Amino acid sequence: MVLYNGRPENTDGRLLREVRTYDFLDGLGVEYQRTDHEPANNMEACNVIDAVLGVIICKNLFLCNRQKTRFYLLMMPGDKKFKTKELSSQINSARLSFADPEDMLKYLDIEPGAVSIMGLMNDHDHAVQLLIDKDVLEDEYIGCHPCVCTSSLKMRTEDVIRTFLPATGHEYMTVRLTGEV
Repeated sequence: MVLYNGRPENTDGRLLREVRTYDFLDGLGVEYQRTDHEPANNMEACNVIDAVLGVIICKNLFLCNRQKTRFYLLMMPGDKKFKTKELSSQINSARLSFADPEDMLKYLDIEPGAVSIMGLMNDHDHAVQLLIDKDVLEDEYIGCHPCVCTSSLKMRTEDVIRTFLPATGHEYMTVRLTGEV
C-alpha cells in the first residue's frame, strides 16, 4: 500500500460515490491523504491500513431506534468496544440497533463495510444525527473511508469539524463511551 496526497490521478473504474467524495473535499479545500487497499475483513488487515495512514481508522456505526424514525452515525475509536446501553442513555433513545443496509444506502449512499462520516455529504435532508465519541475529537487526525471500503483517508480532525460538517449542514453531538465490557 502507498500513501498518496489527495485524489487518484485517474478515477476510471472507481465508483461514483468515491469520486464525489474527492470532488466534495477538493471543492472545500480540505487536504487529505489516501491509500487504496482490498476490503479489510479482519483486524490484521485493518492494522496494516492504520499503519500506512499513521492513524487508527474510526469505527463508524449506522444505528437507528426501534421504530426506524431516528438514524444515527456514531464515530468512535476503532479499538474501543461498543455498548448499546451506554450510548442509549446519552442520546435518550432506547432500543438502538444497527440500521438496515437499505437505509444506509438511502440516507448516506454507502454500503456495509464503507460506513463513514463522508456519507453525510449525501444526507441532504439531514435525517442522520452524527454522534462523535470525545476520544475521536481529541485526536489530531481522523481516518475514514471515502464512501467505499477499498480506500481510506486521513485528514485533520479540525478540517472535518470546522469545514466538512458545516458544508454538509450537519452538527454533531459529543458522546462519552468507556469501551468497558
